[in-house]
Amino acid sequence: MELNRDALQKKIHALYAREHAELGERGTLEHLDRGREWKLANTLRAGGILIFPHASVHDCGYQIAACAQAALDSGADKVVALSVLHAFTPAMEAARVAVAAGDDPAAFKFWGIQGPGIGGRQEWRGDHALISWRHFWRAELKRRGITEDEAPPVYERYPYLAGGRPQDLPGIDELARLMEGAAVVSTADPFHHGIGYGDAPEETYDHDEEGLAHARSVIESGISLLEQGDYWGYNQHCVEAKSDARDTGQVYRYLRGPMSGAVLDISYTDASELYDQPKPTWVAGALIEWTPKS
Repeated sequence: MELNRDALQKKIHALYAREHAELGERGTLEHLDRGREWKLANTLRAGGILIFPHASVHDCGYQIAACAQAALDSGADKVVALSVLHAFTPAMEAARVAVAAGDDPAAFKFWGIQGPGIGGRQEWRGDHALISWRHFWRAELKRRGITEDEAPPVYERYPYLAGGRPQDLPGIDELARLMEGAAVVSTADPFHHGIGYGDAPEETYDHDEEGLAHARSVIESGISLLEQGDYWGYNQHCVEAKSDARDTGQVYRYLRGPMSGAVLDISYTDASELYDQPKPTWVAGALIEWTPKS
C-alpha cells in the first residue's frame, strides 16, 4: 500500500503537539536537567558538530536539550541548525529515490538548501524536525533569564539532494560563510527499523539491548563513511539504514572537513502506532559528537 505522505505529515504534527503538551514545563525542566550531564560546549567552540534526534520528545528530549545548552555555553554569537528535510510529497520522494539510483541531483527542482530568509522553495515550513529543538532552545533561554533578542540568532538550514556531491549544492558557499564562527548543530534520526519501515519480520530486532546494539553498529558504520569523506557511500548507507540524515551529514562533513564521530548516547521511539503497523517498528535516536581532526 502506497504511503499517504500528506496524511502522515499531519499525523506527525498532531503527535508533536500532543507530546509537547504532555511534557509541560515540569517535563521540559527534567529533560534540561538531564541534558546537563553532557558538557559539550568545547566541541562546538573547536568547530565540531553535535547531532540530536527528532523522535518522540518524551524519549529523546534530554539529548536535544544537551545540544541547546552546549550551543549557548559555547559563547558563539550565532547558531546554525542543519536540519533534515523530510520527503512529504510524492515528487520529493521520487527525486530522492532517483538520485540514490544515480540520477543527477541538478535535474530536480528540490535540489539546494532551504530555510528562513532564503528565497525559493519553502518545503521546510512544513517540516517537524526542529520543533523540539526550538522548544528546548526557548526553554533554556527562559531558564537562564535571556530574552530572544539577547540570545545568539539561530539560522535554520535544510539541504536536499546532496547526492554524493555536497560541494555542488546551490547555496553551499553561502552556508559556508554562515557557518564561520557559528556553533553548528544538526538533527538526525539515523536508524529506522522494523515492519512499518519495510523490514522482513524475520530480520527485525526489538528495541531491547540487542536491538539497540545493532542500531549503534549501523549508525557507527555511517559515521565511518563520513570520516573517510565517502559522500556517495554515505548516501547509499542512509538508504539502507533508513537514515534521514543523508543530506545534512554530507553537508556538514564537507564544510567542516575531516572529523571524528562518536555515538555518546542512544535512545529509541516506538513508531508502530504512528504508522499503524505491527511491532517491532521503531526509530533509534542518537546523541552524536563530531570533533575536528588536528
